[in-house]
Amino acid sequence: MTGEPSSHPTDCSEVLGRLYEYLDDEMPDGDCAKFREHIDECSPCLEKYGLEQSVKKLVKRCCGQDEVPADLRAKVLDRIDLIRGGDAPVPGPAGHRAPS
Repeated sequence: MTGEPSSHPTDCSEVLGRLYEYLDDEMPDGDCAKFREHIDECSPCLEKYGLEQSVKKLVKRCCGQDEVPADLRAKVLDRIDLIRGGDAPVPGPAGHRAPS
């Protein structure tokens, strides 16, 4: 990670770019093994992993108990369905809708 030639088969920038995918258990098993191997051998990446893991745990502990109102959840899911179906304009910069 310091710019020196890496002895790891996986580049640090690739590992750090997929850190939350790993933390959220969304990474394919084969990639998990390569990720874990890199983390075990690379101190700077291990440090960043530990920091991000701690932040994630803190957020979950502080905010993880909040209930999402059912109507808000339904609106968000409906909006996702509309966007996926191409039936709704995607908002532009600063939350403004793109011109139709």
